[in-house]
Amino acid sequence: MKRVPWVAWAWFAALLLLSYAPVLWRLVRQWDSDPDMGHGFFVPLIVGFIVWQKRAELLALKPAPNWWGLAVVIYGGLQLWIATLGAELFLARTAFVISIIGIVLLMGGTGWVRALAFPLFLLFFMIPIPTVVYNSITFPLQLLASRVSTQALDLMQIPVLREGNVLELAEQKLSVVEACSGIRSLLSLTFLSLVYGYFFEGKVWMRLVLFFSTIPIAILANASRVTLTGVLTEYKPELAEGFFHTASGWVIFMAALFIMLVLHQILNWAYRVVERRVHTSAHSGH
Repeated sequence: MKRVPWVAWAWFAALLLLSYAPVLWRLVRQWDSDPDMGHGFFVPLIVGFIVWQKRAELLALKPAPNWWGLAVVIYGGLQLWIATLGAELFLARTAFVISIIGIVLLMGGTGWVRALAFPLFLLFFMIPIPTVVYNSITFPLQLLASRVSTQALDLMQIPVLREGNVLELAEQKLSVVEACSGIRSLLSLTFLSLVYGYFFEGKVWMRLVLFFSTIPIAILANASRVTLTGVLTEYKPELAEGFFHTASGWVIFMAALFIMLVLHQILNWAYRVVERRVHTSAHSGH
């Protein structure tokens, strides 16, 4: 076990934070003000915890500094400079993560990068997606949520007329805006599914299933929220806004998280049943 050069790591960390201080400050402020990015506060904490858990594995690896890491750090600095000139937040923020990867490669080598691949990948989840991509995703989700909600309300025999993402009810008009598109649940659920899969599931294919399952779960959960709002407005129109509307969002999100956990248990149960039958048939064949 070789002694880790903590002084060098500290110097790189200090220089990195100093160089990216304005970018990080604006990023943290967006976490605080943007409901879609509330999970951003947890990303560095969870990444730090995973790295701490891997400390024994990292210390057991022989550091093999790779000078390509310096090239990655320089590239990150160049990307930051270009992003600053063009006032492009996404490029500036991803440059920070790229620089971290470069430092790990420079100081620890490819072995450290492989060992820390998952937590380094998770760091990208603390960065909001570009506005162009965000807008291209939210509008189709708004239309889908309004369409599913309309069908659900029709099944419950509640009169509703849909025009795009606007639902005309007897007592009130509901607009399925960006906040109700489901993107908020989708961003948080995908991050949580990766973290949950890492800590509680060893099978890679199962982690992928959980990750991709968050897309239909988030869409259905959000459509349920719009449907619930439509049902409540039949009795009290004021329940469609304010505290009750916000609270319903949290309730639906927790329900979506619960569905993901239940799905994991069902898939594990089905996997054990199939594995047991295959094992039994293999033995009976002998």
